[in-house]
Amino acid sequence: MARDDSTDGEAVTGRLLILEYEQVKEEQRARIGFRDNLLYATLASMAAIVTLCLQGHGRPQLLLLLPPASALLGWAYLVNDEKISAIGRYVREDLGPRLGTLAPVRPPVFGWERAHRDDGRRISRKRFQLAADLLLFTVAPIAALIVYWTSEPVRAVLLAVSVAEVALIGVLAAQIVLYADLRRP
Repeated sequence: MARDDSTDGEAVTGRLLILEYEQVKEEQRARIGFRDNLLYATLASMAAIVTLCLQGHGRPQLLLLLPPASALLGWAYLVNDEKISAIGRYVREDLGPRLGTLAPVRPPVFGWERAHRDDGRRISRKRFQLAADLLLFTVAPIAALIVYWTSEPVRAVLLAVSVAEVALIGVLAAQIVLYADLRRP
């Protein structure tokens, strides 16, 4: 009985691509869980800092801890969110089409990867997510700085720190907007 080496090679390639798909989807799931937990970690850190400030009996300078905590957690959130999107893009644009050439069936391989992006309300959801991300990671720390600036005579060194924090939060805000993915699919 003659073997068809090209069919065997395609079967091996197909299995490898499915294995790769399973691995990247597992990484995507793990990153989604981590990213979503960063929201809770950010809220918890903000609550802890505000509580510390309130219990500090007139020490509003403790609010200066909030911008770096928000920036650190916001950057981790943004990096994970971008990797989640990159995995989806890789599956849609690279992995799916390669597997599709081995199994030319209809509908296309990994159709969900495209279908969920075709929802007519996707752009409005992405805008609301952008607003929520900006509120949590940039507006809240700027509000903390405003409270600090208006609560007592500000010392020069802490004013310089707070101005640097504004710049840090500004950079984070710009990155959040740049990575918002508001374009049509």
